[in-house]
Amino acid sequence: MKKVKKKKVQVLILMGSKSDQEVMSHTEKVLEDFGISFEKAASSAHRNPERTKKIIQTSTKKGTKVIIAGAGLSAALPGFVASHTNLPVIGVPLISSPLSGLDSLLSIMQMPSGVPVATVAIGKAGAKNAGILAAQILSLTDKRLKRKLAQFKKSQKK
Repeated sequence: MKKVKKKKVQVLILMGSKSDQEVMSHTEKVLEDFGISFEKAASSAHRNPERTKKIIQTSTKKGTKVIIAGAGLSAALPGFVASHTNLPVIGVPLISSPLSGLDSLLSIMQMPSGVPVATVAIGKAGAKNAGILAAQILSLTDKRLKRKLAQFKKSQKK
């Protein structure tokens, strides 16, 4: 029997709740289009911080290179993730309150010095851009991905 080599997970998509899946599926689609391996999990920084921390640590041990965290309301998840890893963290603000995601955007982008989180647009556009930004980060050491990004950018002009 031939062993199939499993591809290392390059990106972890972490959501604060399963209800975030609809928006974060746009991140998945972008990563799939670029051929980037990923895994996803839903875990709240507020409701289950120990489980969330374990997911981050396990993913890091598996060789993950970028973490994308989608969160709404107080949007603590991206900052929580950044405080538990040295990996690049991309925060996606989600629309989940009467403030239409503005509260999430401000929470994610107002990280204190020393705990950086890259912040993208609110909602679907941000979820897509998080996937593209992860591809750009990974392309620094992946020539195949760098070519795919160049093709993608070229197709954007049409």
